[in-house]
Amino acid sequence: MAGMGLTLTFGEIASVFTKQPQLLLLGMVLQYTILPCFGYVISRYLAAQPNLAPGLAVGVALVSCMPGGTASNIVAYIAKGDMPLSIMMTTASTLMAIATTPVLTSLLVGTLVPVDPGAMFLSVLQLVLAPVLAGTAVNQFFPSAVARVKLYTPFLATVVVFLIVGSMIATNVAVVASSGAAIIAAVFVLHSTGFFLGYSLSKVMGLSDKIARTNSIEVGMQSSALAAVLAKVHFPDPVVVAPCVLSACTHATIGSLLAGYWAATLKNEEA
Repeated sequence: MAGMGLTLTFGEIASVFTKQPQLLLLGMVLQYTILPCFGYVISRYLAAQPNLAPGLAVGVALVSCMPGGTASNIVAYIAKGDMPLSIMMTTASTLMAIATTPVLTSLLVGTLVPVDPGAMFLSVLQLVLAPVLAGTAVNQFFPSAVARVKLYTPFLATVVVFLIVGSMIATNVAVVASSGAAIIAAVFVLHSTGFFLGYSLSKVMGLSDKIARTNSIEVGMQSSALAAVLAKVHFPDPVVVAPCVLSACTHATIGSLLAGYWAATLKNEEA
């Protein structure tokens, strides 16, 4: 989140919600309706399976409540998407997560286990808003120093996310091994639905293919690292973390394959 802040100024944060407001509003509606709705359905199905740990359903529901992940900007670039829109959507969904993530988590996860939305709100403030504002302040007051590293911040942010996810997978090997197929299937369906409906609904609304690709990527890729940290802090059941960490690998794989396909298709069309 601090890496995101390093790419922004306070003026840019203020303008996030005023540039291309209609496209941004549509993106936020898609972001915070598609995955939460399907996350709820999938989590209820998992919760009804007697042979699966209850924490798996909680983890899937939690992932669906997250904002867009920073890796989505890199994937959107590879897919030749609308980069300004991609960055605005990621930034806006991250800022909105201060309110939307605790509320959605309370509504979806709260049907499975007790959730303290106030405590989660404070956690999201600490994990999202504080790092973003700190990074933005550094960029605002030390722009020349930040300019030298700004090019690498998206890549570094992605590396940090995978390090966090990797460390959590390492500490939950037994859980992943025992329920790996069920978890992978659940998060695959969740993220695939996000990618598919993000693209399809955009095309139905008459948007360009470039914007449809961008919406697909932003809806399909969530901040799984944030979900994993929140799972570890707020849910005592270690199983809850497993869907969060496998989610990162799953949506990164789907997003990369889609981006490669779109990039190759566009290259052939231009040839």
